[in-house]
Amino acid sequence: MKKVAASMILVTALSMAGCQNMNNQDMGTVSGGVIGGLVGSQFGHGGGQLLAVGAGALAGAYIGGAIGKNMDDTDRMRMNQALNNNTAGQPAYWQNDRTHNAYTVTPVKDVTYEGNPYCREYQTKAMINGKPQKMYGTACRQPDGSWKMEQ
Repeated sequence: MKKVAASMILVTALSMAGCQNMNNQDMGTVSGGVIGGLVGSQFGHGGGQLLAVGAGALAGAYIGGAIGKNMDDTDRMRMNQALNNNTAGQPAYWQNDRTHNAYTVTPVKDVTYEGNPYCREYQTKAMINGKPQKMYGTACRQPDGSWKMEQ
């Protein structure tokens, strides 16, 4: 059951990640949903496990979407700087002067994703409207030097 549920979540996420017109909120929702579903698949048995997968996916999608929705251009620029300049494990901290949301972005490790060797896994912790949020993902450097969130 765990493998079937995890496979369904992964296939759904990968098919959505291929969409060209996804914004930060969409990518956060997909990434959070996948991670939440995978975490949920580790709990319960039978129907209870399926319920845990669904609950985990919904909670993760909500949290990931909240982070993506609340990041403005300044936040995305700061995130790009962290991915460009920080070594694995070195966090970047900032607070948005306009929204007062606070972010910590930590590159976790360099990876190759879909043939692109210039990718990094990262972790984002945010305090949005006084509520803590957390998201993991992968971003790849584009030819123009920007970073595109892949998953």
